[in-house]
Amino acid sequence: MNGSEVILARPRGFCAGVKRAISIVSKALDLYGAPVYVLHEIVHNTHVISELSAKGAVFVEQLEEIPGGAVAIFSAHGVSRAVMEQAVELGLRTIDATCPLVAQVHRRVTRLNKMGHDVLVIGHKGHPEVEGTCGHADGAVQVVSTLHEVEALTVTDPAKVGCVTQTTLSLDDTAAILAAIRRRFPAISEPERTDICFATTNRQKAARRLAGMVDALLVVGSKNSSNSNRLREVASSQGIPAYLIDDAGEIDSDWLRDARRVGLTAGASAPEHLVTETADWLLRHGAVCVREMDGEEETTAFQLPEM
Repeated sequence: MNGSEVILARPRGFCAGVKRAISIVSKALDLYGAPVYVLHEIVHNTHVISELSAKGAVFVEQLEEIPGGAVAIFSAHGVSRAVMEQAVELGLRTIDATCPLVAQVHRRVTRLNKMGHDVLVIGHKGHPEVEGTCGHADGAVQVVSTLHEVEALTVTDPAKVGCVTQTTLSLDDTAAILAAIRRRFPAISEPERTDICFATTNRQKAARRLAGMVDALLVVGSKNSSNSNRLREVASSQGIPAYLIDDAGEIDSDWLRDARRVGLTAGASAPEHLVTETADWLLRHGAVCVREMDGEEETTAFQLPEM
C-alpha cells in the first residue's frame, strides 16, 4: 500500500444513543462513586468496556450479581419490563440508559398488542435489543430473521399484524424481509419510517459510497457489534474486500498490499480515537495522506435522564 490514500467515511463512529449511554455511566460514577453496575455491556465495544471498567464500572450478566442498594444501569440496548421489575424487587437504584430510539420501538410493541395485533420483530434472535423489545409485549410477539421464517409464520389474525425492527439492521436485508411480510399480510401495521435508526442508516449509506471509491475498506468495531458487522457487509456487497477490526493491532498488512485507496469507517459504538490510531498505523505503513469524504453532519443529541 505504499503511496496509498486513506479516505475516512463521514459520518462514522459514535451515534447520539451511544454518547448518551457512555455519559450516563460516567456521570453515575461521578455522582455515586465506584462501583456502579451495568447490566450487560453498555454498548458493544471492547475498548469502551475496558475504559469504563478502569473507572469503576462493573459489567454483569444477571441482576442477582449486583449488591442490594447499589446503582444498576440498563444498557443502551434496552431491557424487558420483567428485568425492570426484578431490579425494583432486588432493591437496586436503577438508571435507564436505553437509547431513546429503542425505547420508541418498545412503546410501539406495547401499543400494537393493546390494539389486538400480533407483533413481528424483525431482528437477530438472541441480540440484547431484540430480547428487550420482545419483553415489552403484552400479547403475541415473534422474532423474524430470514425470508424463510416469514413464509413459515402463523398468526392469530392475518388482518391484525404489526411489525417493528431492530434499530441496527442492514437496510437492504430489512427491505427484503419487509417486502415479504407485506406480501403475506397486506394489512400490516408498520411505522411510517423504518425503525432502523438514522445513525445506522447514515453510516451504511456512507460505507456504500466509500466502497465505490476505494480498493479495500476497514471497519473499526467489535465483533459483537451488530451495526459494525452490517457496515462490513455493506462494503463487501459492493465487491471490495472489507475487514472488521477492533483496533489497528488486528490489521493484516497483506489485506492492503495492492490497495491504492483504503477506506476507513467505524461502527456507532466505536470511539474516534480508534479511528485516529488506525489512520496513524496506515500512515506508518505506507499511506501518504488521509482525507475525509463529504457526508452528512449529525447534530442530534439526547438528554441524560435524571440521576
